[in-house]
Amino acid sequence: MNNGDVLRYTAFSSDPSGGNPAGVVLDASTLDDAARLAIAAGLGYSETAFLTAPPEGLGEPGRAFTLRFFSPLAEVSFCGHATVATAVALAERRGPGEFVFATPAGVVPVEVDEKLRATLTSVEPQVEEVPEAVVEEALSALDWPAADLDPAFAPRIAYAGARHLILAAGTRERLADLSYDFDRLAALMRAHDLTTVQLVWRESEDVFHVRDPFPVGGVVEDPATGAAAAALGAYLRELGLVAPAAHLTLHQGTDMGRPGLLEVELREGDRRVRVTGAATQIA
Repeated sequence: MNNGDVLRYTAFSSDPSGGNPAGVVLDASTLDDAARLAIAAGLGYSETAFLTAPPEGLGEPGRAFTLRFFSPLAEVSFCGHATVATAVALAERRGPGEFVFATPAGVVPVEVDEKLRATLTSVEPQVEEVPEAVVEEALSALDWPAADLDPAFAPRIAYAGARHLILAAGTRERLADLSYDFDRLAALMRAHDLTTVQLVWRESEDVFHVRDPFPVGGVVEDPATGAAAAALGAYLRELGLVAPAAHLTLHQGTDMGRPGLLEVELREGDRRVRVTGAATQIA
């Protein structure tokens, strides 16, 4: 593969028409940041992943890499779906097993099984309270009345490689009705270093539906967001909304016509969050 060649994969779906597409450049050694941003913008996916040599001593040769992510507008600290896509692309060429990625957010290991399902392990997560003014501005930009939120889910900012504002809809109908002020929400997100707004509705104890506006990346909505899934897992555990050890299923992309499935695992005694999904190449 030549430097700068772009593969196209979709993550969190085994169907090329589902999940979240990502660009993957397996050898970005000759590309500077301007070239990477131009490739991401030309491709138009929410993120494109770029691989280069790892820091010294990171892992086994051929299984460890430096991994960076660019949206059409800017670099992002971490992208879960592009990480899953990259790991599966590597596993198809080098065999399943563990890969280790040095990302701007930290070191992220990914295990790919024989069925080419990838499980990433997040960096150490954090959950913080949100100023009321930020919540009010976000709701205004979304055109969501505060009464439409689920009172059981307090708004928070959660981090597991990237920062996400989490807001919970009280009904599935509220979640489905998403038509927001792109520039207004983008301005708020830039002011508070937010990667997406994670909108969530709880169907059952361990099943959730989510949507992720991503205007700061130049994308109206992300079809399947692994970084936000990890952040949501940390949020749900922190607020005692799920058990310390839990397996959660997240449905995303349905309202966009690109259904995806994300599995989130929480382990007791380990604060990190694991996110699992399939990936497949787009012809």
